[in-house]
Amino acid sequence: MTDRVVSRLNNRPSGCRVAILIAALASGASGAANAQGADEWRWNLTPYVWLPTIDGHVKYDVPPDGGGGPDVSIGPTDWLDLLNFAALVSASAHKGRFAVFTDLVYLDMGGDNDGRVISVEGSIAGPGGVIEIPVGANLNLDTEFELDGLQWMLGAGYAFADSPSGTHHVFAGFRLLSVDVSTAWSLTGEITGPGGETLLDAQGGREKSVDLWDGIVGVKGTFALGEGGWSMPYSLDAGAGDSDLVWNATVSLAYKFGWGDLLFGYRHLEYDEGPGGVLQDFSLSGPGFGASFHF
Repeated sequence: MTDRVVSRLNNRPSGCRVAILIAALASGASGAANAQGADEWRWNLTPYVWLPTIDGHVKYDVPPDGGGGPDVSIGPTDWLDLLNFAALVSASAHKGRFAVFTDLVYLDMGGDNDGRVISVEGSIAGPGGVIEIPVGANLNLDTEFELDGLQWMLGAGYAFADSPSGTHHVFAGFRLLSVDVSTAWSLTGEITGPGGETLLDAQGGREKSVDLWDGIVGVKGTFALGEGGWSMPYSLDAGAGDSDLVWNATVSLAYKFGWGDLLFGYRHLEYDEGPGGVLQDFSLSGPGFGASFHF
């Protein structure tokens, strides 16, 4: 084949022969670059802002001294009402069909009157078991809630579909929630049990540290929207471990620029430790926006 190409070049004028050789070399270099590009890592870094509503229950342990363990209802209240500081960033790395994903959320939040004590569970067991005393809303004067900690997700995935219409990964990994939660309350009076024992003082507080490691599986990808720069990134995962259930869902609308993408979307993250846990049906849900940088 090489002999035929050389023979054809020899039959051309010299200027034409040079042009053909340059075109052939450029084509070969382009093909080699594309082959090399498929084997290189591609990185995305996405700092973002999330404005969720916080809702759920924080249930504190009953202490050994016989006092009560309060069940505190948080929200629903806006994140900005409680937020002191936050840092949120996600990132991904891709090589061929393989990818690694991570997401980090650091929180420092707290505020007055953003929750209320809704029940008190006593440690004194009667004929029916552990006593639980409901607390009326009219008994709550002031309840201060604080949460400080981080959420971290790390997963590895494989693109089961990759075409101009979109790329979709299945992935597995873990999600860590490490937080310190505390509640201070002020009630109109103390809460007592059937025998007159004090289950909860009129004023007091509880705090608890929680470290939840959960394995997760999910799908993550992007749908292309037409021929322009619009697309729809999404992510859905669920898992369990230290939690009875943790799940996360995100859907966004993105527009592509030369440097990366601008994204606007909605995210829901929910934890449930179950009856004996501190966080029960504890969720953060709301809109967000960010910028994804590609390099």
